[in-house]
Amino acid sequence: MKESDTASEIVYVVDDDASVRDALSVMLTLEGFQVFGFADGDSLLAAVRQHQPDCVILDVHMPGRSGLDILKELHQRQNAVPLFIISGQGDIPMAVDAIKNGALDFIEKPFRGSEIVARLDEAIGAYARRQKQASGSNVATLHFPGREPLTRREREVLEQFTSGASNKEAGRTLGISPRTIEDHRANIMKKLGAKNAADLVRIVMTAQQRAS
Repeated sequence: MKESDTASEIVYVVDDDASVRDALSVMLTLEGFQVFGFADGDSLLAAVRQHQPDCVILDVHMPGRSGLDILKELHQRQNAVPLFIISGQGDIPMAVDAIKNGALDFIEKPFRGSEIVARLDEAIGAYARRQKQASGSNVATLHFPGREPLTRREREVLEQFTSGASNKEAGRTLGISPRTIEDHRANIMKKLGAKNAADLVRIVMTAQQRAS
């Protein structure tokens, strides 16, 4: 079950197949989520402008703009809520591309209800923890002049690293695998020109001193 019982988390389900929308809506509603279904990506974007959900489940194949197109637009809007891509077996390469563009993970058809609920619980909980942690940190707003900008996810990983979290702990907080944490950290070090972990900490401390 969900981590918080004080309010129903809102989930947007986007799929042009009404049977898939209905199946997910019924299943998630029974688990206590508040679910809204959309038949196309443009309807989702309009809804997001009005109210931010706690999670989005987005089909990769839809008429008109694809799920990947919608994902990229959400990413450009700095939308950070957990987003899962629904894909069939033949869509796995596209699903992987979606993850590179900001999706948290993909849900492969045919899906198991219990697995989806568990993954949504974990993703929403991790997102809430990140938001709470970011409110007390200034790493997200630090500037590193002359260096390639860090993505939002890289800043989240950097915050975890500078707080002393292990790859496993950081992965649990951010809702991603320790291996993915390692990949992000390698990218961060490359972008900031850090020779090693200690050098990376010094670079962050220098930026914090400059900002204060």
